[in-house]
Amino acid sequence: MEFGFELAVCQWAERHWPPDGERDSAVFVARQLGTKHRRLDTVVLECDPEGLARRARFGDRHLDSDLLGVVRHAPAEWAWYRDALPEPDYPWRYVREAVTRAADRGLVERRTRGGRVQLRRRWPYPDWVERIVAVENKPDLSASAARDLVRQLQQDVALGLADEVWVATGTDQATAALLGDGPVEAGILAVDTTDRGAGAAHTVWRPRRLAVEERGTRILDRPEGGGHDASAWRFEYASADWKKRKRLEIAERAYERGWRAYVESMRSDCRHFEMRPTTAVAQPFCPAKGHHQTTRECSGDCPSFEPEPPAWRQQGWPVEGGPGQAVERLLDRQRARHRPEPPGREERD
Repeated sequence: MEFGFELAVCQWAERHWPPDGERDSAVFVARQLGTKHRRLDTVVLECDPEGLARRARFGDRHLDSDLLGVVRHAPAEWAWYRDALPEPDYPWRYVREAVTRAADRGLVERRTRGGRVQLRRRWPYPDWVERIVAVENKPDLSASAARDLVRQLQQDVALGLADEVWVATGTDQATAALLGDGPVEAGILAVDTTDRGAGAAHTVWRPRRLAVEERGTRILDRPEGGGHDASAWRFEYASADWKKRKRLEIAERAYERGWRAYVESMRSDCRHFEMRPTTAVAQPFCPAKGHHQTTRECSGDCPSFEPEPPAWRQQGWPVEGGPGQAVERLLDRQRARHRPEPPGREERD
């Protein structure tokens, strides 16, 4: 099952990334992030440890594109927001709303002088992300699945949003279709889900570093092939500035969510919801279905859903509030463990 395989890859990367090398940077792992056009299975952030600690001053919640525009350009001294921030491509009133949201979250300081909204920064926003690595998880590769995957990898390589692109697959699935037809820039990682140690994954093909600082190509459509198909590929360019902004937005969402956030989209308040350990990683399990379920199966319209009995929620520690809430708290603590403590929350630097 791809969902369980993905969780195993995330846990392995959190503990042992990078493959075939020693860790010299902080690592943060998240899953199911991306852009409007492409969702990435696993995202590995390689971070500057000091920069990551300074990022922690801004809280556990992510900064969206509007908040990033405010926080990154907030001046060291008081200034009218229209003088301090870059000219937007949308009305200034939305920028003013973003300044207010940033102040409400304690990210900047805000005041009104002469009817004008002024702001100044509390701390400079750090350059905390060194590299972004995208991993596509495919435990089982049929010939058709391999062809689809090759097309996805070609899109990722052409866009160059991540510094590296990998495929994580089963140890016996590194097929000739990947090695022969896949782009040479994409790496291949063979993962053994019966092991959770450093040797659970090994490199079959090393990736090449992509040109994230340069303009990328977004493939919109391509001909299906065949003797009567003479249609042209359709594509558009993605500017280097767009890529830089999008990379930071992805990193911010990864910082908030991590890879354990899947429980937020599942019915942990169901009496059938359990967490059962496997060799590689603990996974949700549904006795009503008799297998490790996916987030799609464990949803609000599941016919097997049964709410937890009220008596379960009246028990004390460690299931206070019910077993489902205990699972959520456990996963949230594990997620928070990988966010560093800030170096100090002084009022201003």
